Amino acid sequence: MDLISCRIKPYIQPFERQLAINELRALTSVEPTPIDGDYESASVFVVPTLVDPNLLRSDLAYWESVGVQRPYLTAQLRGEATSLIARNGVALHALPQVVPDLVDVSIPKKRCLRYATHGLHEYRGKFFPQLVRVFMNLIPLRDRAVVLDPLCGSGTTIVEAFLSGRRAYGLDLNPLSVFMSRVKTQALRLSERLYLSSFDKLSRVLHESQGRNKTLRYFQTMSEADQQYLSRWFAHSTLYELDGIHDAISELPLTDIQDFYSVCLSNIIRGVSWQKEDDLRVRKEIVSLKDGEIVRRFLNEALRSTKMVVAFLAVSKAKRLGSYEVCQGDARNVGTIWPELLGRVDAVITSPPYATALPYLDTDRLSLIYLGLLPRNEQRTLDGLMIGNREITDRGRDLYWKQYEVNRELLPPKTRQLIETIDGLNRGSKVGFRRRNLAVLLSKYFFDMREVLQEQHALLRAKGTMFLVVGNNRTIAGGEPIEINTAEHLLTIAESLGFRLADDMSMEMLVSRDIFRKNTMPSEQILILEKR
Repeated sequence: MDLISCRIKPYIQPFERQLAINELRALTSVEPTPIDGDYESASVFVVPTLVDPNLLRSDLAYWESVGVQRPYLTAQLRGEATSLIARNGVALHALPQVVPDLVDVSIPKKRCLRYATHGLHEYRGKFFPQLVRVFMNLIPLRDRAVVLDPLCGSGTTIVEAFLSGRRAYGLDLNPLSVFMSRVKTQALRLSERLYLSSFDKLSRVLHESQGRNKTLRYFQTMSEADQQYLSRWFAHSTLYELDGIHDAISELPLTDIQDFYSVCLSNIIRGVSWQKEDDLRVRKEIVSLKDGEIVRRFLNEALRSTKMVVAFLAVSKAKRLGSYEVCQGDARNVGTIWPELLGRVDAVITSPPYATALPYLDTDRLSLIYLGLLPRNEQRTLDGLMIGNREITDRGRDLYWKQYEVNRELLPPKTRQLIETIDGLNRGSKVGFRRRNLAVLLSKYFFDMREVLQEQHALLRAKGTMFLVVGNNRTIAGGEPIEINTAEHLLTIAESLGFRLADDMSMEMLVSRDIFRKNTMPSEQILILEKR
């Protein structure tokens, strides 16, 4: 009998190796046999030819090559390799011709997370696209299966489900998240020719108009309150350059391509403002930028993003794309937004917000205002609805604590003990307002997540699966270190609502490469939950 030889990626972490073996087992329905070592060390595994090797090459997430007589790179690895080619000095217009020839000799030597459109915009709390792919393999999902991410963030799940031919649904309260998720997915439908001609036009218009934009035509369409707010966070000269960039984008032929370059613009906005760039809080640091610096940064970002997508499209033309729908909305009310999905979702794949860790809308506030997605005077109200929000008024704190006292029995004993321990330690000591608010914000977080889990249970089909990538946390209360094992608490809540734990796995936190790397959490956990 012929055997299919599968080579695993050499640089993956232990938890990823376990996922790799599990996905190969799930897709072949047989036990893989290690050839050059044991399960923990082997680089090559074999399986009988009970499945088409082309299917394995198309679907596997953590494998380098698959072959019978000779190895062929997996589609996943070839997709990742396109991001290396895009960064290695190949001219933009040459990419469609040279990428197909270079991709098989451009094997990544380390983890690559920013292929396709995954690197289009910095975003706190991104999780790995390969995880989404491997999760879909573990079930495995049929073609056109329904995949839902009710807390979709920057759209990682939506993009991967769409690329795999599934029906992807995404929801988020943050309008920038919704915009990014739509753009990153729709961008994969556009042609290489459109990207090439659009970037050329954008570059030409901006170079020809350099220093000539003497109006604030777009800026003046904003409300007076938003104009005043942005004027406190940008130099006047910067606002003129941003206006010129916006005008150049608006001259592009299609809304889809305009949106793509608007996301590129969003990605530089924080860096050219007076917001202290690596600080999550609203803090000002006035810096001076040379004339033309904003346009230069935008064109660099636009070129980087264009090359990344064009390179990926050059090797993915034959792939069958799925469908997608992304809306602004609350994960606690998905069934109201999409009642047709009740009992019909095959898989929920999501990474919930960390408990009280990030000021979600504040980090995006300048982009939200400048792109016209959410005026400043509406941001505080929406921020109060965000799950994991860490901002609260004294009145709100008192109200939520009363709600906790009335409904505390809905939470597991260990969760109640955590909340009340933190409350007791912080009440008896002189602490800042953030720590004083921590207990009540944790109670709100776990009540909110209970509603989210209950809603996903109703949406999943019988035996449907929910994949949660959960970040744990720690704090200091009354001078004592307190571990917040969010995964354990959410698991107990999920089990009380009708989920069964199918598997769980610890993840080592990777060093984040984005501007929020100083704020990464100490550990993450994968929970695989099945609807009973």
